[in-house]
Parts: sequence; C-alpha cells; structure tokens
Amino acid sequence: MKLRLDDVDWKILSELQADGRITNVELARRVGISAPPCLRRVRALEQAGVIRGYRTLLEEKTLGFDVTAFAMVGLASQAEADLVAFEELVRGWGIVRDCWMLSGEIDFMLLCVAPDLQSFQNFIIGELTKAPQVDSVRTALTIRHSKDAGGAPLELL
Repeated sequence: MKLRLDDVDWKILSELQADGRITNVELARRVGISAPPCLRRVRALEQAGVIRGYRTLLEEKTLGFDVTAFAMVGLASQAEADLVAFEELVRGWGIVRDCWMLSGEIDFMLLCVAPDLQSFQNFIIGELTKAPQVDSVRTALTIRHSKDAGGAPLELL
C-alpha cells in the first residue's frame, strides 16, 4: 500500500535526504511550518517506515579502503533455504557493503570495499567461493565513482 503524503511531507523528505543532520528548527523553517508539528511529522514518517534511518557517509579512500569492487554471484540452487542461508552469510562479511538479489543470470550482486587488492582477493578465494551455496563468482574492480545520488529520486514523483 502506498502511503499518502502531502506537500509538506515531501518537502521534509527532500530536505532530510539532502542533509540528515539538519536541525528540526531549520527543517521546519525550510518547509514552512513551525518546529513542533515538523518534529511530529518526522517521527510519523519514521514510524511509518518511510524514513529507515540516518547515516554518516564516509570517504572510503581517505580512510585507506582503496579497492571498491563488485562480485556477481551465482548460487547452485535458488531454493528459498539456500537464498536465505547465503543472505545470512553475507550479513556477516564486513567487506560486503551492499547486497542485492537479482533476476536473470546472476543471483546476487555484492558491493565490496577493501583496503587493498590482496584483501579483496583473500575474501573472494577464502570466503565467498567457499560458501556452500556458491556455484560461480565473477568480479569487476571499479575505476571511478561517477554518481552517488543515494536515496529515492523524489524529483520523479
């Protein structure tokens, strides 16, 4: 079921998506309402699951994580138990930052961040390919990051 949001809710979401650290007072000013109802609306959006959380975005390379790569994983079976077991393994691998289940030739796409190529290779050889559900793994090292929009494309609604 699609949640019904009014113009103020959409403005709140847009402002928070652009800057999750904005104060409630500044958010209220930008969306044109007073602070108490603004806070109530934000809390309602959180409780409805529209706002999943807040994060600080870190610059990986500045922190010494020089390798960003994708691993395309094919499983031996697409039985629900195997899919769930693989997803559980993925949650325990810190090197995997994002995971998507896909349709088509690839079952899962993993976004991996590692300090160096050797660490990434060690993960692929020592953990990923040894996972009991995994049948095939293809990898692609990134060259550069050209877009990082994040969030939902609110401007399309």
